[in-house]
Amino acid sequence: MDEVLLGSVLASTLRVATPLLLCALAGLLSERAGVIDIGLEGKMLFAAFAAAAAGAASGSTTVALAAALGVTVALSWLHGLACVSHRGDQVVSGVAINLIAAGLTVVLGIAWFAQGGQTPPIGPEVRLGPLWPGAGESLGPILGDGLLGHNLLVYLALALVPAVWWLLFRTRFGLRLRAVGEKAQMVDAAGVSVPRLRYAALTLNGVLCALAGSYLVLAQNASFVPHMTAGRGFMALAAMIFGKWHPVGAFWACLLFGFLDAVAIRLQGVRLPGFGEVPVPALQALPYVLTVVLLAGFIGRSMAPAELGKPYVKER
Repeated sequence: MDEVLLGSVLASTLRVATPLLLCALAGLLSERAGVIDIGLEGKMLFAAFAAAAAGAASGSTTVALAAALGVTVALSWLHGLACVSHRGDQVVSGVAINLIAAGLTVVLGIAWFAQGGQTPPIGPEVRLGPLWPGAGESLGPILGDGLLGHNLLVYLALALVPAVWWLLFRTRFGLRLRAVGEKAQMVDAAGVSVPRLRYAALTLNGVLCALAGSYLVLAQNASFVPHMTAGRGFMALAAMIFGKWHPVGAFWACLLFGFLDAVAIRLQGVRLPGFGEVPVPALQALPYVLTVVLLAGFIGRSMAPAELGKPYVKER
């Protein structure tokens, strides 16, 4: 029974952590280039809606992913147009993306599907199933269900942690990207376009947000529900800050959030000696309370990129 419980918690931890990890890596790439991205929540929400709507209409996983990708990259470029090209306030632009996504997904859902903002359920041929179905029966609950019972996006998210680390710290592109976030004038003096690098980072940001939002409808829920991201974008932002803008640090922070959520699910209805039944609202609030604690306790201790939030003005 202990192995079954451990395997179940491990599986739930990875499932919950996957969209957080993808979103945290997206924010990390953007902010390493000096562009604050408060709009992670809105991009992930719009990606979920686009994937659900396109998947329900076409019956194709590829079309669903392509629709999510197109929407989030467009939103990232819109953010870049406001903040990189026209030097607008990056926080205001991110908040605007969140508000647009929260309202427009509901309006479009009502107009297109007339189901109160929801989309029709997507079929099983569109959803992502486990790569190794039935692995738990042959390999046990921990290895089979906990580690090998997941779909492609879970393993892709895990693989992206070393991939993003390699991109940032072992490639010329990553060196320039980090330099733009630390000292943009030096990059410009070396003859490298600062706006081009920041747009490249925002494009990668949009791709990862598309994967995070698509995961919510292709792997977790079968349809889009208004505001279904439920603050995951802000949790990813907190994980990125807690991880000190490093892929590995963000990975462990996302696992912590996923573990707390998994434990909260398992403790619902459980009676503890001397305390009685654990209150469900308190358990559900645990990840969000941790988000506030991490942002309040670590945002002053983590060293953000020096140029973060500062528009670059080319010297004449």
